[in-house]
Amino acid sequence: MLFVCSMNSVRSPIAAALARRFFPGRLIVRSAGVRSGKADGFVHEVMEEIGIDMSVHTPHTMDELVANHFDLVITLSNDAPEAVERRGLEMGAVEHWPMPDPTETEGNREAVLSAYRTLRDTLQQRVRERLDKLVAAPAKVG
Repeated sequence: MLFVCSMNSVRSPIAAALARRFFPGRLIVRSAGVRSGKADGFVHEVMEEIGIDMSVHTPHTMDELVANHFDLVITLSNDAPEAVERRGLEMGAVEHWPMPDPTETEGNREAVLSAYRTLRDTLQQRVRERLDKLVAAPAKVG
């Protein structure tokens, strides 16, 4: 499965890390961005709060994907659905989960961290609920 957002620095890597945590060894999970981005320190901080180390994450674009087939693609930013379609990936299903970009949050450090935590917690719930169904579905034969 593949999570896609604008720059693969906040939304998609958080979602992918959560999917790997909840379903270890049961799903192959990748993340990518529409365009290149840089690692985000706030992501490292809020994910570390729940015991996930994001220090090794390096943002990647969709052009850097080795695989071209994904059973499920989840887009998390408004520019991602069109980019996924243009890329011509072979996909079983595509779902759009529009998520706010916490990098656009104004205010002090606590206000920004709060936006990142809200994103993390929202993704945690959505990923768990959606992928529980995927993992529980009977395997297709033939």
